[in-house]
Amino acid sequence: MNCIIKNITQLVTCSGFSAKHGKAMSDLGIIENGKVVVSNGIIVFVGKTEDDFPIDNPDDYEMIDATGKAVLPGFVDSHTHFVFGGYREEEFAWRMRGDSYMSIMERGGGIYSTVEATRQTSFEELKFRAKRRLDKMLAMGVTTVEGKSGYGLDKETELKQLRVMQSLNVEHPVEVIPSYLGAHAIPKPFSENGYINFMLREVLPVIRQENLAGNCDIFCEKGVFGIKNSRRFLSEAQGMGFQIKLHADEIATTGGAELAVELGALSADHLLQASEQGIRALAESNTVATLLPCTAFSLKENYAQGRKMIDAGCAVALATDFNPGSCFTASIPLTIALACIYMQLSPEEAVTALTINAAAALGRADTIGSINVGKRGNLIVLEYPSYRFLPYHIGMNCVERVLPYGNNIVNINSYL
Repeated sequence: MNCIIKNITQLVTCSGFSAKHGKAMSDLGIIENGKVVVSNGIIVFVGKTEDDFPIDNPDDYEMIDATGKAVLPGFVDSHTHFVFGGYREEEFAWRMRGDSYMSIMERGGGIYSTVEATRQTSFEELKFRAKRRLDKMLAMGVTTVEGKSGYGLDKETELKQLRVMQSLNVEHPVEVIPSYLGAHAIPKPFSENGYINFMLREVLPVIRQENLAGNCDIFCEKGVFGIKNSRRFLSEAQGMGFQIKLHADEIATTGGAELAVELGALSADHLLQASEQGIRALAESNTVATLLPCTAFSLKENYAQGRKMIDAGCAVALATDFNPGSCFTASIPLTIALACIYMQLSPEEAVTALTINAAAALGRADTIGSINVGKRGNLIVLEYPSYRFLPYHIGMNCVERVLPYGNNIVNINSYL
């Protein structure tokens, strides 16, 4: 559907076609009394309401008066695990009373609990649940989401997760970008080396052949996949044509951030324990530092050093890390609040981190993440006149309307 949004009190363009580093994250490219024209899902005009832009068939356009409203690019949630079976609510209660991760594992909790549940859940049920989760993300202004596999740790279930995402990407207004995260844990009876070999020989070629995912991720962490095997796995994945991402330096300082830069990864994610050298390397690279404040909040861990990373010149993105274990929330409002209050990001930096920089973390900054002519018409309308209400209205959804791809004007009330 074509649309014209005019009289926009604050048009927050986040203008750009690549990640913004350091101080540049504060530049939101704001236009007062703005206007945006979307034709066939593509932005064709960005300017002021009084600027003339000729339209051949004005009756074919939906007219939206955004007086008293702010308009932003649709949010990009660049790190989630939203396709899974089962839940782990008991595990959360155990963790809140202080039980250790190992004791939870001994009782059948942890990632292997979700792996077993996901293996047993049908494609249809996985898709039904995942669609409902996407509906709720859309209501919070998310127009693009990355989804990771990783709850199969085998060939069949990993492919099932990716096929669910492929199907939803066709049918749902939210764009779904799948990433293969078979290297999420080491299943029995494999060794670390043996499982790496299995993924490279048995799984990745099928994913490539069926075009089920363009990104490949690994949990590079002490006790899981070490630096040497992470380098080998990701290098070979790159040779097959995948773009790469890393879960890096979440639990211990392992050099994951440095490895991500060395290999030219799209992003290094988590980074709670990133070293000074790792932060410097990220600042001097095109690898996006993706921070996940809701996970630190849920686990009662120290937050990643977002303020320090931006001051050092890093390109920082924010994402929810929605998953059934360590972070069972897809809340964009909570992510923004935690980033601003506890990670000391400014409101401007938080908006950049959830738009153009998050798009760059997925290799999509050329098509989404900002309001620029030629990009997809992914837009959100806030119920308030300024983006500053996003952190100020703590934990509350400020999004009134969503226009994913500019083709489908969505009233948020239908998704609540």
